[in-house]
Amino acid sequence: MPYQPIEDYGIIGNLRTAALVAKNGSIDWFCFPHFDSPSVFGAILDDNKGGHFRISPTTEEISRKQVYVPDTNILITRFLAADGVGEIIDCMPLSLSSDVPPFLGLIRRVRVVRGAMKFRLECVPAFNYGRDTHSTEIISEGARFNTSALRFRLASSVPLAQFGAGVGAEFSLDEGQSQSFEFGQLNPNENEPIGCSEQSTEELIRETMLYWHRWISKCNYRGRWRETVHRSALALKLLTFQPTGAIVAAVTCSLPESLGGPRNWDYRYTWIRDAAFTVYSLLRIGFLEEATQFVSFLDARCHEMEPDGALQTVYGIDGRHELPEFTLDHWEGYKGSSPVRVGNAASQQLQLDIYGELMDSLYLYNKYATPISYELWAYLRRLTNWVCKHWQEKDEAIWEVRGGRRDFVYSKMMCWVAVDRALRLAGKRSFPADWAAWTETRDQIYETIMQHGWNQQRGAFVQQLDGEALDASTLMMPLVFFVSPTDPRMLQTMDAINRSPRDGGLVSNGLVFRYDVEKTPDGLKGTEGTFNICTFWLVEALTRASHADPKRLRQARYLFEQILSYSNHLGLYAEQIGHQGQALGNFPQAFTHLALISAAFNLDRYLDGLEKTSPVN
Repeated sequence: MPYQPIEDYGIIGNLRTAALVAKNGSIDWFCFPHFDSPSVFGAILDDNKGGHFRISPTTEEISRKQVYVPDTNILITRFLAADGVGEIIDCMPLSLSSDVPPFLGLIRRVRVVRGAMKFRLECVPAFNYGRDTHSTEIISEGARFNTSALRFRLASSVPLAQFGAGVGAEFSLDEGQSQSFEFGQLNPNENEPIGCSEQSTEELIRETMLYWHRWISKCNYRGRWRETVHRSALALKLLTFQPTGAIVAAVTCSLPESLGGPRNWDYRYTWIRDAAFTVYSLLRIGFLEEATQFVSFLDARCHEMEPDGALQTVYGIDGRHELPEFTLDHWEGYKGSSPVRVGNAASQQLQLDIYGELMDSLYLYNKYATPISYELWAYLRRLTNWVCKHWQEKDEAIWEVRGGRRDFVYSKMMCWVAVDRALRLAGKRSFPADWAAWTETRDQIYETIMQHGWNQQRGAFVQQLDGEALDASTLMMPLVFFVSPTDPRMLQTMDAINRSPRDGGLVSNGLVFRYDVEKTPDGLKGTEGTFNICTFWLVEALTRASHADPKRLRQARYLFEQILSYSNHLGLYAEQIGHQGQALGNFPQAFTHLALISAAFNLDRYLDGLEKTSPVN
């Protein structure tokens, strides 16, 4: 198969963009200069036209392994053969001395650690999602690639030969020998030397290693799953856009939620929905600076809200509002999964839940980090008044359905969270507030959910008001303190969800579907896998419910450690897990790793007996 499994990739990055490196030594996804810029290498979405940068042994009788240099985002792809062991060290340089990376591009250092090995190099860029043509120029120090908008260089002391729109070479290394390659943007100076030396490459890798070691040392998590939490934290940092503090949902676009189907979306943007989990998870494990930067991004969006107090669902990493969605019809999509979408029309949807997630994140930040300003409160007050006026409207909700708006229970609940956190913030800080109206609205939302969001026949909270179908988003109820985790209705809901689909539930082998697509049409064709975020929600809900039944804590730990076994070889997760245990959807996904950190943190506390009573938010 020309396409590599999604789970066979690792990620490297420089806090502005990132690249995916497959076990076969091929870089198949790289956008430049930012996460949401057009791709330079995009073979993961079209193996023939997408472009790639592959370095691999010429012999096929090898085994392949990938590991990170411990506590870093420097990736090693290792090739093991009978007559030699070779490896590629991939990184995107970062430096402690400046916010600007020392080299805006990719560094690939090939070396042989035992015996001898022959390698083949292919560098075939496809600029602007493969839509722009480019010229290729072979020079003594490597090669240049020129388009009307970009000029790139491949620095190489190995002689290169042109083939088609790319370049290639074969070279052999003996034990102890190495060869480095740099691929990045060429400055306007036509006479700029583009060669790279082994010494300079080694220094860049060493400096990058020091950067990651210093960064992860700030993590204060000391629990049972330290290595797993560290890897999730390192992945989240790679998904951070340093200039603004925004965190992208994933670095890829249009990786399918089901092979051959239309559920293919662009996740290279920042969702307000992820806000509370981002702030909570980062604060809990000691990353105050990153939480502060993300809150600054949210603060800036509040300053741009509509005059009536409305916010947008998703924003560009630079804060832009326009994210027009279009398709790349010249690309076939991952394993033929079309259409390939760029941009995201969800930016124009109504998703009422975002207000609760925003307010909760700022409430947590005010409590655990830094008190918010009065100026920000003035915007939050307008936002809360908007929620009070609009909470009864139908919306597309957390799952961004494309089959029409409905009265989703999750959206109503998060509207309750928005008003509740506004009241709490006003009380804690003595801010001026519309106490009577807010309190009346909060109570009205609560009673509406209890009367119409609870289905007596199902014995569970359901997806929409007066509905019957289950939805894993109701597992968030105790996590946002809408109900007690030991409330009989919540316990029944957990039990209803925690059954197999054939018995009416949403759990298959410990993994949770977000809903049953056959019973709750969402306007799209095809099926999907289990949602990793939902599985971590179930773990945390069971953990918090263990006050009433200690067996639930044992079950939570079992489910948590079971889903850890579904990560890829590097500890990374895509959005979903398919029926055969394969990764599906965009990769790696921030929301999944945020939820993993939250679940690990709280599970540890309960296992250690530190939570004698239900935690108070």
